[in-house]
Amino acid sequence: MKSLKINLILFFVILFWAAIISRLVFLQIIHRDFYKAQALGQQKTLTLVEGKRGEIFIQDKEENLIPLAINKNWPLVFCSPNEIKDKKETARHLSNVLNLDENLIFEKLKSDSFYVKLKDKLTEEEVSKIKELNLTGVYADEILGRYYPQESLASQVIGFLNENREGQYGLEYYYNEILKGEKEFQERSKNPWGYLVSLTSKNIQEGSDLILTIDYNIQFEAERLLEKAKNDFEIESGQILVIDPNSGKIFAMANFPNFDPNKYRKCAKEDFGIFKNKITQTIFEPGSVFKPITMAAALNEEKISPQTTYTDPGIIETGGWPIYNYAQRTYPGKISMTEVLEKSINTGAVFAERQLGHENFLKYIEKFGIFERTGIDLEGEALPQNKEFKQGRETNFATASYGQGIEMSPIQLARAFCAIANGGKLIKPYLVEKIVQNGEIIETKPQVDSQRIIAQKTDLQLITMLVSVVENAFTKRARIPGYYIAGKTGTAQVSFAALEIEKRGYSDKTWQTFTGFAPAFDSKFLILVKLDNPKTKTSEYSAVPIFHDLAKYIIDYWQIPPDYE
Repeated sequence: MKSLKINLILFFVILFWAAIISRLVFLQIIHRDFYKAQALGQQKTLTLVEGKRGEIFIQDKEENLIPLAINKNWPLVFCSPNEIKDKKETARHLSNVLNLDENLIFEKLKSDSFYVKLKDKLTEEEVSKIKELNLTGVYADEILGRYYPQESLASQVIGFLNENREGQYGLEYYYNEILKGEKEFQERSKNPWGYLVSLTSKNIQEGSDLILTIDYNIQFEAERLLEKAKNDFEIESGQILVIDPNSGKIFAMANFPNFDPNKYRKCAKEDFGIFKNKITQTIFEPGSVFKPITMAAALNEEKISPQTTYTDPGIIETGGWPIYNYAQRTYPGKISMTEVLEKSINTGAVFAERQLGHENFLKYIEKFGIFERTGIDLEGEALPQNKEFKQGRETNFATASYGQGIEMSPIQLARAFCAIANGGKLIKPYLVEKIVQNGEIIETKPQVDSQRIIAQKTDLQLITMLVSVVENAFTKRARIPGYYIAGKTGTAQVSFAALEIEKRGYSDKTWQTFTGFAPAFDSKFLILVKLDNPKTKTSEYSAVPIFHDLAKYIIDYWQIPPDYE
């Protein structure tokens, strides 16, 4: 009886295990493919999808669109390391073709991955050689990337797209979110047989296109003139800005040297600082080109008039420091404020500032926007601290009156001059004229302060004085027959601090600048030319002729009617 019970229990145990084994055979062998597909079908794949990046265009005067940054399919080579048996030999072959370090390639081939990118933006020759090698696990493909068809034109304005598809510098960085469009997750589902049966996602919004205010021909001419200045004056660097003083629209923003965004990796190795836009991202002491700001303040407060005279002492002692005129010149007799600008007399600017008073002088510098950013639509705009000047010593106010010891960026100086050219209103400079999204156009509205910095009467007086500067002074080379031109030169010593040298005082290097606008009494454009350490004594020999050539080009290009016969 006991033996029967044991046999019965053993029978049920065997039967139980037989059922389990048969079920496992059924699931894992007979219907293995079906249940594997069913398991896959219960999974959902999420893929990050990015909209096509918006493109960037400039125009000419007929509003023809000229591409600056566009999308292009670039050839690339990638590998599947798991398929490669002889990784050392494969790395050697690839190194010879792709001009990449063999050890670097070998490290990538050791990756436990099905996909490793080796190099993009291949040349046709590289693609051809890769195909000829026919290496196991090495493949040629294409990827959508950025291309800059104008190469170095306006390169500091445009910036570039890095290998992670993120904007770097310039407009590519500032408008990165608008350009790259929206990213969304696509959800993919499969049926039990592994076929794609559903794909759900929100509409992927493509990036917006940008149409710039920059005029292709004016930009090209400005960059050509800076290249010429390198040969003529051996400049270390240089900048030209062309702007509409009435609206803030920028027609040209040129830097020398510039770079090719298509080759940004190579440029970064040679000179990382070349990516910086010196018009917006560097500060300098402007020198005598700042004197019109001092005069504007004193005229507006009616502390002087264009005919007010003073006697030039030749040298002024202030705070224990001597202040001289250029080349230590002394001008005999009674000197009018107009002549102070014509002859660019430092002691005359100090006289005007002292009539105005330090508190008022500081107030007008602030009104002209020197202590704040302009708000231009570019990344990294510099904001000068002016700590030394703001200490308020007598010497600081004296030297600042003629533009030494006070700092600003070229774009800040240009904006201050725009207020003189347009009747006394501060503008906001801008580079993007239109944003285009799926056929919808959003136009930029100029931002112009309604309140005047200086009265119209003051403005007219000052413009007349600046016309006299061009007609009668060292700046005669800026004259264009038939047109009234207003402008002022500036030659400033470069401080050791600006050269990142731990030493007080100034070096022998100079910044040479000319800022002018035309037609003077109905201005259509304003040009700022700044040259860094040209091999000339003063800006009348360097910046002034460049201004003349560019102003003449614009007048002819736009067919601006003359002021007089």
